[in-house]
Amino acid sequence: MLRFLAQKRGSLISLALAALLALAPAIAEARMGGGGSFGSRGSRTWSAPPSTRTAPGTASPFERSETARPSFNPSQPGFNRPAFGGSSFGRGLLGGLAGGLLGAGLFGLLTGNGFFGGIGGFMSIIGFLLQIALVVFLARMAFVWWQRRNAPAGVGPQGSTFGFTGGAPFGGRPTGGFGAGPMGFGGEAPQRPRATPIQIAAGDFNAFERLLGQSQAAYSREDVSALGQVATPEMVRHFDEELETNRRKGVVNRVTDVKLLQGDLSEAWREGSDEYASVAMRFSLNDVLEDRATGKPAPGSAGASEATEVWTFRRPAGAGPDAWKLSAIQQAA
Repeated sequence: MLRFLAQKRGSLISLALAALLALAPAIAEARMGGGGSFGSRGSRTWSAPPSTRTAPGTASPFERSETARPSFNPSQPGFNRPAFGGSSFGRGLLGGLAGGLLGAGLFGLLTGNGFFGGIGGFMSIIGFLLQIALVVFLARMAFVWWQRRNAPAGVGPQGSTFGFTGGAPFGGRPTGGFGAGPMGFGGEAPQRPRATPIQIAAGDFNAFERLLGQSQAAYSREDVSALGQVATPEMVRHFDEELETNRRKGVVNRVTDVKLLQGDLSEAWREGSDEYASVAMRFSLNDVLEDRATGKPAPGSAGASEATEVWTFRRPAGAGPDAWKLSAIQQAA
């Protein structure tokens, strides 16, 4: 009887854990943007914005963007082919050592002594393991060396970008401040067109805070037309897809009480006929998923919470603060 009760209790615990795992994605995707990173930052789309005091970690790379990811051309000057890769395993020092160890093991199998034949004794096995550790160490060192050798110009060892500092915090908190740091995510980096740093004024920061609230309110009302007034067409398309998904699920995302707690500038620049500003913002909000038919909270409702994100805004070059529109959202680590 006791054994049966223990088994039943274990089954109930397993079901509870499964339910929590099933609800976890819904909780993560409740707020505007689904907790993801999407949009465009012009020529800097595939480069990480510099870190700030508000978002000292690494901003998440874009999961969705209409800006094409640049690709390297092997015919371009300065392009170096990898010394090793998925189709060239066995080349060079690493391949020689690994091939030698593998060959010795196969020879032992063929002669009837087993894969470790001829090693003989516990200490010899330890020596064999040390050789494997040495191969792994050399492989790691070679990979790091190759990454540094092939890093694009203007990108630091971690794929970081270099911005500028200066200005004053916004959001009514003295804790924020403009910052730039050598934080970034790796991967491919674009060949940037000429970009010129620009100064951001107090009126611009007021506009950023206003857009934070207006965009959330329009999203909560499912007002696509209003979203078009505060966001770029690309962002509106992303939001419209999220709203349509909510409609199919029979839920509506109510986002209220949005309040900026801290914010500072990551970088601001002009390229071509557009100006961009990436700002880190920490804000509080009341985020609730409601059943569309009953108005009752649905599974996955987060309620009162805080979020830290890097928002990028775009406007025509030379335009005033009212011309800024949301062009990208990135999650802060």
